[in-house]
Amino acid sequence: MSAVPNEPSHDDVLRLRVTAKDPETLRALLHETRSDTGGRPHVEADGSIGIDVYATAAQVPALEREDVTVTRIGNASEAGRAAQAEVGDGDLFAADDAVPHGLAAKLAR
Repeated sequence: MSAVPNEPSHDDVLRLRVTAKDPETLRALLHETRSDTGGRPHVEADGSIGIDVYATAAQVPALEREDVTVTRIGNASEAGRAAQAEVGDGDLFAADDAVPHGLAAKLAR
């Protein structure tokens, strides 16, 4: 069963943890759904195997099936928007004293 609520925008990409009872079940699921994965599969203490998957809320039902657990880790789109908001919109090198220094040759303007 799923612990993935349908609160985000349907276009947002969610980071999910998909855990299956065995490697064959997980492999078949990922092959069938053509899911975007992140990282490597990892084996849990109980012998189940899991991997992070990136999918929209609309794609979650295709991941849910017997012997598979889908858990929402976070909203990757929201995290991306938050990171983009931290980036300034000014010119970092606008001031003459902000010109980078180092081993490269400084060209005259």
